[in-house]
Amino acid sequence: MSLRLTVSAPTRPSALPPGPRWPTVLQTTSAVFLNERFSAYCRRRFSSLATMRIAGLGRFVLVWEPELVREVFTGDPDVLRGGEANARFLMGALGPSSVMVLDGERHVRMRRLLSPAFHGAAVRRYAELVDEATATEIDRWPLGREIALRPRFQAIALEVILRAVIGVRDRERESALRAALGRVARANLFAFRAEAVAPGLVDAPAAALAPWLRARREANRLIREEIAAHRADPEGREDILAMLIAAAGPDDAPLTDDELRDQLVTLLVAGHESTATALAWSVERLVRHPTVLARLQRELLAGDGEAYLDAVVNETLRVRPVIDVVARRLAAPVRLAGYTIPPGTTVAASIRSAQINEAYDHPEAFRPERFLDGSPPPYALIPFGGGTHRCLGASFAVMEMKGILRAVLRRVVLRSPADRRAEQQVRWKRITTTPSRDGRVVVTALGPGAQR
Repeated sequence: MSLRLTVSAPTRPSALPPGPRWPTVLQTTSAVFLNERFSAYCRRRFSSLATMRIAGLGRFVLVWEPELVREVFTGDPDVLRGGEANARFLMGALGPSSVMVLDGERHVRMRRLLSPAFHGAAVRRYAELVDEATATEIDRWPLGREIALRPRFQAIALEVILRAVIGVRDRERESALRAALGRVARANLFAFRAEAVAPGLVDAPAAALAPWLRARREANRLIREEIAAHRADPEGREDILAMLIAAAGPDDAPLTDDELRDQLVTLLVAGHESTATALAWSVERLVRHPTVLARLQRELLAGDGEAYLDAVVNETLRVRPVIDVVARRLAAPVRLAGYTIPPGTTVAASIRSAQINEAYDHPEAFRPERFLDGSPPPYALIPFGGGTHRCLGASFAVMEMKGILRAVLRRVVLRSPADRRAEQQVRWKRITTTPSRDGRVVVTALGPGAQR
């Protein structure tokens, strides 16, 4: 791989870089409904960054040149505030104490308490759980019929994260929470935005009219019950909730029930939605590239496919990132590519544009082999963001993706559906960018590792 940086500087001083001159409503609808095409337009029209106006968010400076992405990720976190930027969409859904919407010392503290659950031996402990949940789900897949894999991957990922986060002591409560979270996950982008604008919406009388708010209210109730049960009977528990309850040190106050609730909602919702979407994209890409699929399945069955599996996961996350942008809200002016960006502006690294660029040969092509040749160029593979707000569960997500793909390809044979056209990247259906038809495939036969 070769990386060629051409960070451009303006020929005359200006507070903000140029961008589309369209009306705000047209820019907003293009970003939401035509996000892939809109990103490509900005890459063609503007060299490395562009200013746009997004309804409800105001001025929005999008960057995609890897060197500019580096500056955003490594800048002063007290100035480039990731939590404040996230809060504008996620505060209502995740709560004011969620690690995703915090900045400063509060963010550092919460991240320190959560980190042990997502590194090293803790992640490896969940591998057996992933394989068990996947095998159970695959047994339900019909042969010879077209199915949508995203909801099926969502069921696996939700089962894994539920058992990892709260354990399995009260089966009835776990079943009710699984159902409620499944309904919450079906909320679209506009539902998340509505809750961000009106954080108390879930407790308002009108919430009874909205299915996702009823489901969120039920999930909140069940999570609080689970917290109380953990506090009342802590012995022998090894789940993440138990770890968080016991995490405070001698100089650190224990987490309150509200703080625990916000972290659990963050882990449960974000922890299965994004993984399920990435898995659906993985299979969508594989069945439309049968040579890649055949090689991966062959190597996995032979027991030596881990390097190629890593490459497939990286390439999927590169060409089909599940999150569009990583945003920072400016608390003070920032100098970027010769422009002085004023405070109050949202600066965002475009994940898609940073990864679909000239740092790669034929960047639009799905070629996992490119990751067998060496590491990707710096800041040209950023599916989990970067800096102090890099996704805390990145290692867990990659482990889970690899485990589920490995289990699927050992147990079944897949082919593309009758409509072989690539599925479109749809932004508005979910907080993540999902396949337009939810990753449809046909399971043609059982593989050598099938258990039926």
